[in-house]
Amino acid sequence: MSTVSEKKNKGFTAEERAAMKERARELKAEERMAKSRAEGEKALLEKLAELPEPDRSMGERIHAIVTENAPELLPKTWYGMPAYANREGKIICFFQPASKFNTRYATLGFNEDARLDDGSMWPTAFALKELTPAGEDQIAALVKKAVR
Repeated sequence: MSTVSEKKNKGFTAEERAAMKERARELKAEERMAKSRAEGEKALLEKLAELPEPDRSMGERIHAIVTENAPELLPKTWYGMPAYANREGKIICFFQPASKFNTRYATLGFNEDARLDDGSMWPTAFALKELTPAGEDQIAALVKKAVR
């Protein structure tokens, strides 16, 4: 361990320089992550704005629920749909609007990296005709579970 007088004479210790370099790398990574989040969210919101109702309002509400309950997920688009990825870039969940493939309901889906495992079988996609307060609560719980 260096003394105060050694620091005055020699500057920073090797450990201190290594710690500063590590912090600089962390700050650069955080800056890239923030830029990625901002760009992804912009693209996602643009896609939502293009959707017809009721897909648009459902997608906007799902975006708010995911953002509130799993802020670590990064918003982005995936195959032209709103989606949310983990830090490794793997899609955890996505919103497939009914208008995307002219289906009678929208879908909230979860990919294999979502931690929804429950025994030997569990659902990974949910049909949405409308969002009720109970449905919003269920989505919030699923999103929280998916990222735990």
